[in-house]
Amino acid sequence: MRGRTRDRVRVRMSKWDGTPHWAFDAVVLGDDEHGTWLGTPAGTRFARPGAAYEQAAARVHLVGDAWCLPSFCSPGAPMAVYVDVSTPPDLDGGLLEAIDLDLDVVRGWTGRTWVDDEDEFAAHRVSQGYPPAVVDAALTSSEQVLAAVRAGLPPYDGTARSWLARVQAG
Repeated sequence: MRGRTRDRVRVRMSKWDGTPHWAFDAVVLGDDEHGTWLGTPAGTRFARPGAAYEQAAARVHLVGDAWCLPSFCSPGAPMAVYVDVSTPPDLDGGLLEAIDLDLDVVRGWTGRTWVDDEDEFAAHRVSQGYPPAVVDAALTSSEQVLAAVRAGLPPYDGTARSWLARVQAG
């Protein structure tokens, strides 16, 4: 999974049925005990069919082996932490792929933390036929991540600040 620092990575998320979801370009910042850190500076374009935006503030994304893809945002972003519950991300060379499983754990700037898109998960688990093992993994991941974010456990303990500083420094 480890990439060379400053290598470019295309992040491509999809839905369970293969529908393209968010895609964006990132750069490898480095590795630590939590995984591989990717950076996206302010102005990075995020796009999916029917929607696109340029992110307002820098973010770092943590690629580990868990059923999630955490993002940590710098001030100016609408949230401080945004964790996509997904299949374990697969980083192979210049491409990262994962299947977005709808649930998101979000921490706002005031510290409020919640699970978002539970209604979308409930609908898609039926309409897209999520296997029971995937449903269980997604629900377990969202519960574990929610608890870790609320408790400020690593990597949700400020670890991302030094990685964000690298993105902001260019």
